[in-house]
Amino acid sequence: MASGISVKHICFAYKNDDTGEAFPKALDDISLDVDIGSYCAVLGPNGSGKSTLAKLIDVLELPDEGEICVLGITASDEESYYDIRQRCAYVFQNPDNQIVGTIVEEDVAFGPENLGIQLPELRERVDEALRYVGLYDLRKREAASLSGGQKQKLAIAGALAMRPKVLILDESTAMLDPVSRDEFLDLVEKMNREKGITVLTITHDMNEAARCERIFVIEKGKVTMTGTPPEIFSHPDKLNMAGLELPQDISLVNEISKLADKTLTEEDIRDEEARLNTAVRYARLATSRPEEPQVVIPEARRKLLEVSDLSYSYDNGRTYALEHINLSVYEGEILAIVGKSGCGKTTLISHLNGIVRPQQGQVVLYGKDGEVLSTSRKKDLARIRQSVGLVFQYPEYQLFEETVEKDIAYGLIKLQTPEENRPARVKAAAIIAGLTEDVLTKSPFELSGGQKRRAALAGVLVMKPSVLVLDEPAAGLDPIGRIEMFMTILALRDAGTTVIIVSHNMDEAARYADRIFCIKDGREVGTGTASELFKDEETAGALGLSMPILYDFSAKIKTRLKKEYPGIKLMPPYPVPSQEAASIVRSVLDAE
Repeated sequence: MASGISVKHICFAYKNDDTGEAFPKALDDISLDVDIGSYCAVLGPNGSGKSTLAKLIDVLELPDEGEICVLGITASDEESYYDIRQRCAYVFQNPDNQIVGTIVEEDVAFGPENLGIQLPELRERVDEALRYVGLYDLRKREAASLSGGQKQKLAIAGALAMRPKVLILDESTAMLDPVSRDEFLDLVEKMNREKGITVLTITHDMNEAARCERIFVIEKGKVTMTGTPPEIFSHPDKLNMAGLELPQDISLVNEISKLADKTLTEEDIRDEEARLNTAVRYARLATSRPEEPQVVIPEARRKLLEVSDLSYSYDNGRTYALEHINLSVYEGEILAIVGKSGCGKTTLISHLNGIVRPQQGQVVLYGKDGEVLSTSRKKDLARIRQSVGLVFQYPEYQLFEETVEKDIAYGLIKLQTPEENRPARVKAAAIIAGLTEDVLTKSPFELSGGQKRRAALAGVLVMKPSVLVLDEPAAGLDPIGRIEMFMTILALRDAGTTVIIVSHNMDEAARYADRIFCIKDGREVGTGTASELFKDEETAGALGLSMPILYDFSAKIKTRLKKEYPGIKLMPPYPVPSQEAASIVRSVLDAE
């Protein structure tokens, strides 16, 4: 196939705005070719240069050295820049960075209108794009009123309306719920297949990368691995060295193969059927009996936060974002709030510390001395906000000071904490959040996405809240960063902090949450453990949820095993691949 995107010996370094001095190279002699009409993924840890590469391809930045050619056009002068940008559509990680229209349909029309598209074609493009992403019924809504996931869909619709030849996706599904993500990826694949659009996706989602034809792995500005998904995923050790991980289903097969003392090959994991056959075959070959996985069940604790009959409407009662929500939160637990984009999750957590106050019902916080504080009483709000800390979906929205240290200390200053006590508390909060001391003197706007999230977290932790609310705490982080974030959350839980997380990632909710609270269309539809809510596809579907990938694939393995061993006793799924592999192998050994 002809090359759609050709990158040859590119070097690039960002420059200090004040001094003009160059920072270390973001890209260092990087070369790759993306075939025209192909669907490729770029993987790599945070700070590896993935987004920088995408910006260079779309001529949003210019290389210091080397050459980029897109669809036969070399980026050499301003005229060629325009020609390339006209053929490329770029969807950023944060949709607020590219939403310009006040009304939803106006925003979608902005791109094609600037390309000179006239009515009635303009109207057709806008309507078609909005239908594709499921926002057609909201076309007259103000863009600012959309949820984070809906805003991402809007940004995607704006790109689709331009009918590009090249589509560049920079973590563009990070804020979408599983159903919406799969719908979008199905659409992208259809465009790629039927219209020949070249797709380059920058992603940390290994399951998304597995759907692509080819994968490029970038580390420290260099391409270190290239190949098809089976070729890349058959080298788990190399992926781990690169700060990446296997997709959950392949990870389960890999863990079973380890117990059989086998090594995965490309043929073992080329498609789902091969993966299922491999898992069953290696489960039978295992001879040593793995230990029973240890699962810690948290002890019952006192009720700390209570939501009673909470309803809220943004349009004077015509439609409700929340209807009759009842929720109890207990001391020292991790509670996950899940549901599709736009279901009311963000509206609910905004009530928990009084950012939004109840129109009907109430939210109360129980103090250790029996005191009851309510967000409905203005006099209680300051103390509630000190006790219930909220870290937003986009941490950069709550970072504003000159240095990270000053940003973390801001809350202490507002509380009039004695100045001599502040440095120790700031340093302690930074350590808990995973920030190194050298970061404290930097501007928060110089930080990576993961560091910004940790700085925002430290700014809340310094207040010593009894309840910590995190909206998509790991979104946009690479696999190692996600694990580190959840290790921090687990440590906080173990130290007695109650943690509430909003998440679209069902595997992470199942793995780390003690309980899961599910919202559908503004109403509670289920609360329980992962084993209860995800016991089968029918149960999860009734709640409007997708099965965690690990649970879904494990269920398929167990279906195969039941046919071979009619009397086999299988345990409920474990949320960690290594634990679930051990459970499956133990069941097979017992059956034999």
